Amino acid sequence: MRSNSDYYDEHQRPPAWTCTTTSVADGAGGLSPLKRRRTRSLNAPSPVQQFGPCGRIMKTSALITTIQDPASQRLTWYKNPLTVLVIKKVRDMSVLPPFIELVRWLIQEKSMIVFVEHSVMEDTMLSSNSGFMEVREKLNSFQDGKDDLTDKIDFIICLGGDGTLLYASLLFQQSVPPVMAFHLGSLGFLTPFKFDNFQQQVTNVLEGHAALTLRSRLRCIIVRKNEDKEKPQPNLLVLNEVVIDRGPSPYLSNIDLFLDGKYITSVQGDGLIVSTPTGSTAYAVAAGASMIHPSVPAIMVTPICPHSLSFRPIVVPAGVELKIMLSPDARSTAWVSFDGRNQQELCADDSLRVTTSIFSLPSICAQDQISDWFDSLAECLHWNVRKRQKHFEELSDLAHSKYEDSLNSTSKDTLLVTD
Repeated sequence: MRSNSDYYDEHQRPPAWTCTTTSVADGAGGLSPLKRRRTRSLNAPSPVQQFGPCGRIMKTSALITTIQDPASQRLTWYKNPLTVLVIKKVRDMSVLPPFIELVRWLIQEKSMIVFVEHSVMEDTMLSSNSGFMEVREKLNSFQDGKDDLTDKIDFIICLGGDGTLLYASLLFQQSVPPVMAFHLGSLGFLTPFKFDNFQQQVTNVLEGHAALTLRSRLRCIIVRKNEDKEKPQPNLLVLNEVVIDRGPSPYLSNIDLFLDGKYITSVQGDGLIVSTPTGSTAYAVAAGASMIHPSVPAIMVTPICPHSLSFRPIVVPAGVELKIMLSPDARSTAWVSFDGRNQQELCADDSLRVTTSIFSLPSICAQDQISDWFDSLAECLHWNVRKRQKHFEELSDLAHSKYEDSLNSTSKDTLLVTD
């Protein structure tokens, strides 16, 4: 087994990072040292056009002035992808055979350098598999929270459900390599690929024949009351939503909501969901929000069980900044979670800042941006499924058939009485 350091001693290559946006990049500490205000747009921050060391959006002709439709973006490689990170669903034995088959094929047939989590190398179920042991020494491992994967991975393959894709988003807090997600979990809204024909599907992606859905992420910063406001604050990017709720408190949450510094309203209820268009089909839709296509630049604000009949979910432009604080007369603190993880307490005079990040997650489509989304709505959420209403000809035929059956029944009864 080789570590990251062993791999980069043998395959050192300079980072291929470029940024085509004029906005200040989302650094690990929030705003850049230049202290410039991030350029805002009523539509959305311009997303970075490069994903990992060698994936980027295909450019249109320089002779034509166009505004690229987010639903028409496609992946291209400016050099052949070399490294792939394979992430499998944890605590699920049914994923092990596909995982072994995939990594063996990537190493033996495609000669790729495969990265896996360190826990995979220590999995006792995998260690007893002869097929896995054949390629185990050729795998490279990493440890979450210790090893930096930025500019080291060309693309990602996820085996599992939507939670596996959310974990991949958590691993890459800046630029994310293109993600190819296979549906091997319980919910497959974000995982459009079937594993049956994975060889052909992965080959198509490696050859650059793939559509991309750029899934926007939210940049979240908690500013503490007693911390230096001039000091850069750590931020966290979320793919689905950030949730502010009352936690274990028996009292209603009392939260003030600001938009670009302007006070909007106070939220009294169980809490508030701030979600991306991708997250609109998750917790938000369960709380009564609408479903938004991931290519739409927007931020959705959804109350959780509000103590008001008129508080409905709202959609705001993706370029604004939301500030969320406890109201001065709040009876208790609030709790914040990011994609269901990293729960933190929000105390009096603390604030949560949320805006759209320039680092979106490039999700590879099985068909295209539109078909994948509507197929997921139909298959996973059974959207608009109902028994169809009969048209008039069917009703007429049905009535005529019942009338004939009634006549036949009457005739039989008459014959029996006569006999």
